Amino acid sequence: MEGRLERQLQFLIEIDKAKNVLRQSVLTDKSRRENDAEHSWHLAVMALVLHEYANEPVDLLRVIKMLLIHDLVEIDAGDTFAYDEAGRRDQKEREKAAAQRIFGLLPKDQAEELEALWQEFEERSTADARFAAALDRLHPILLNFYAQGVTWRKHGVSKEQVMARNRHIEEGSTALWELGKRVIDEAAARGYL
Repeated sequence: MEGRLERQLQFLIEIDKAKNVLRQSVLTDKSRRENDAEHSWHLAVMALVLHEYANEPVDLLRVIKMLLIHDLVEIDAGDTFAYDEAGRRDQKEREKAAAQRIFGLLPKDQAEELEALWQEFEERSTADARFAAALDRLHPILLNFYAQGVTWRKHGVSKEQVMARNRHIEEGSTALWELGKRVIDEAAARGYL
C-alpha cells in the first residue's frame, strides 16, 4: 500500500503546478490573470449549479472529474490561447505527451481512469464530455464579458472568431449556447470585441 500511496502523493504534489499555469483570461475584477487551478475549480462549481441545462442526462460526478483534470496537461504543454492558430498546430501532441506523463504518476488503475476521462473530454464523445466542454468554453466568454473584454481587446479578437470557436457549446447545452450568443452580442455592442 505504501507504494500506491507514494504514487498518489507524487501526483498530488505535481498537480500543484497547475496554480502556476496562467491563462489569458483575467478575473472579473481585472486584477490579474486566472490560473488553471482556479479555472478548473470554477468549472466544477458551474457544473454543480448548471447541470440541469445539459442537453442530455449527465453523470454529475463524471462531469466534475473531467473538469477538475482536463487542464492538468497544461503543466507540461502550457496554456494555448484559444485564438492562437500557430500554437494550436501541435497542441494535441504536446497535451497527449503531458497526459501520459502526469497521469502516469498515479497507480495504473487511477492513471488509466483519469487519462480515459481526459481523452473523452477532448473528443467530446459522450453527453458528459459535451456538457463539460460546453462549460469550458462558456467560462472564458463570461470572464471576458465581465472584465469588459480585456483579453479579447488585447489580442484583437473579433465577434466572428468568438462565435466560431465556441459553437460547440450547443452540443452540450442549447440553453447555455443561447446565453453565450446573447453575451457575445452584448460584448460586441459594448465594443469589447
